[in-house]
Amino acid sequence: MNGLLQLKGRFDKRGNEGMGPAGLPAHKKVTSEHIEKLISQLFKVKQYWSDKEDIGGLIVSVHYIRVVAKSNRLKALLSDVGKKPVDSIRGAKFVTGTDSVGKTIHKHVFTHYVQVSAIDKAINNLQIVKSIVDMDYNGCITAEDIEKLGKEKIYSHAEEIAKTTFVNAIIDCHFVEKFDVDEVKETITEESIITIYKTDIETRELLSRFGIDISESKIIGGTTVLLTPPQAKQLYVKAPYLIAMSVTDFSKISLEDDLFEDVEFNEDDCIIQPPTNEPTVGVIDTQFNKNVYFHKWVDYIPMLPSDILEPEDFKHGTAVSSIIVDGPRGNRGLDDGCGHFRVRHFGVSKQSGFSSFAILREIRKIVENNQDIKVWNLSLGSKNEIRENYISPEAAELDRIQSEYDVVFVISGTNTPDGKKHSDMKVGAPADSLNSLVVNSVDMLGKSASYTRRGPVLSFFHKPDICYYGGDGTKAEEKIAVCTDELGAIYLTGTSFAAPWITRKLAYLIYVMGLSREVAKALIIDSAAKWGPSGNVSDTMGYGVVPKHIEDILNTSDDEIKFIITGTTEDYETYNYTLPVPVVSGKHPYYAKAVLCYFPHCDRNQGVDYTGTEMDIHFGRVVTEKKNGTVKTKIKSIDDNRQTEEGQVMYEEDARNIFRKWDNVKRICEKVKERRVPKKSYDAGMWGIGVITKERVTSKNRSPLQFGLVITLKEMYGKNRIDDFVKMCEAKGWLVNRLDVQNQLDIYARAEEEITFN
Repeated sequence: MNGLLQLKGRFDKRGNEGMGPAGLPAHKKVTSEHIEKLISQLFKVKQYWSDKEDIGGLIVSVHYIRVVAKSNRLKALLSDVGKKPVDSIRGAKFVTGTDSVGKTIHKHVFTHYVQVSAIDKAINNLQIVKSIVDMDYNGCITAEDIEKLGKEKIYSHAEEIAKTTFVNAIIDCHFVEKFDVDEVKETITEESIITIYKTDIETRELLSRFGIDISESKIIGGTTVLLTPPQAKQLYVKAPYLIAMSVTDFSKISLEDDLFEDVEFNEDDCIIQPPTNEPTVGVIDTQFNKNVYFHKWVDYIPMLPSDILEPEDFKHGTAVSSIIVDGPRGNRGLDDGCGHFRVRHFGVSKQSGFSSFAILREIRKIVENNQDIKVWNLSLGSKNEIRENYISPEAAELDRIQSEYDVVFVISGTNTPDGKKHSDMKVGAPADSLNSLVVNSVDMLGKSASYTRRGPVLSFFHKPDICYYGGDGTKAEEKIAVCTDELGAIYLTGTSFAAPWITRKLAYLIYVMGLSREVAKALIIDSAAKWGPSGNVSDTMGYGVVPKHIEDILNTSDDEIKFIITGTTEDYETYNYTLPVPVVSGKHPYYAKAVLCYFPHCDRNQGVDYTGTEMDIHFGRVVTEKKNGTVKTKIKSIDDNRQTEEGQVMYEEDARNIFRKWDNVKRICEKVKERRVPKKSYDAGMWGIGVITKERVTSKNRSPLQFGLVITLKEMYGKNRIDDFVKMCEAKGWLVNRLDVQNQLDIYARAEEEITFN
């Protein structure tokens, strides 16, 4: 077995060189007839808002012809004095439609909040543009016309409209299908969490204009509010245009544990040594039973009044903590080699269910006040399905917390409600959290459990991330043994009891092995995916089943070299071209794969465009090319990723599906074939790593964002070349650390020792 290597080296950075002048896609055109339709639609939008002044502006929906890249969104239309169109975006969603040949596709719809002056300006510019298209281009302007206009020095309409504005307006007209005002229609019968579009008016003041008075404690994140059924109904009646999204507040816990049998521990089995300096994991769940044999390992903080608690409220949370503290004791077949963990257990819920809004507030306070804890387990989930076009409030808050603090949540993938098996139900909140590691369940044979729910999230993001053994069936040996009271073990099933095993592994990697959360998450995903194809991600099992033992995550076979790299993106491109992969007879006899993970800022108000940062991974051989007298060095990526190369054109939807654009987990992997063909070696055998970073919303004050990268090289002929690789890396200036488990255990023990000064 080869151990895991940690590589530390210098990454260079460079800014975006730009992609040339703006223009229409090849062979496309814009007619004055289409421009006239857009003008008419904007007049209707203005008329709709003529008697509505309560929100201090106008809300308008921009429907695009397809899913569009950031570069193809409004450039000229809806801009206002000193502002760009992107500044007024308040939400985004997908709708299903047809393209020009009748094929069913997804289409982007963006919601903007603008002043009436922006509408007037857009109408005026479009009228001028239409006039020019009619006069100079006979009612139809083509991509070739725009390209020619860009090269010409003479422009005869400068007094009416700037050439740049004219070109950008034409491009806007091509990509925009229509302008409209969307209204939400929904029947409200329960207390609801409602998110409204952000306006220039403070939320409490805005709602009061519609006769809705709420306290500050009912607001989260500025625009998400908790409303009673009468308040929600009033908002839907008086301002349906203001509602971005809504969900029911009360969530019933998703469980699959009604069949169990009591099995007493033998007296010797109950013995567990007192805790010393073991790592502490955070658990947010139902209550904890302090009478269990491992109670000394758990610091229990009840968050609910004791007078409302019943015996049933202590079962679920205690079972979850029993796995984290001492899971292998009752599940010998799942012994993971991770030892014991201490638990700080926060009892936030009753067994019967919980208020999502209340828990949203509690979780933030809990994490803020316990920043020594880096790994958190959350095995609570809703029976309700997630929505198609927006993230749940619970998941959004968890994602916000993880972008602000150096923590990671492990979340259960939720179960189907009682009586429903093999369901097509989507996962329930908060299993739609993108930054969290979401875990679904398999039976003891590794098959998807009967109570499994599925992703994806926002029709694109892979959830669950991975799966693990949560039990399934009617026999004790088919279930997970847990402890819920002083009477002994019971056997349960559910994603709630799969997630804690992953929490143990993640805690071991972060606390004991000293790895960053980004690398730890990437290692878990890489271990589950193995050498499967890049696009082979299941809606029910994610990237696959994580190995049982921690050694199988930290070690690899003799014919493989696995190494980890942590980096930080501070500019458009972060790169290193000096990774020496062994060369044999002028070729690289290797298959390669890589997993990239990062924790971006996320914005629920952006709807389907939820993640704020895109990292595009390039990994492969370094190639030097001469073109037009210029020498360029680039990476020939193993997945043939050429998105950012000059002259490359790709639809946004294809970029998302093929290269996972805007996903915070990237995995690229070459297919291991029976016919082995080593790769030609270029430029002294160097390989390169490149990370292209883009922001959803341009920000001059963007903070550096850390990423974790796990790379594996597999020798085609079974040779062990790890020593050669290490020597070559050191010769190229890389600092190479062989991660030895025992050494890391010793380092952790020393770091946790209490020092007494005389």
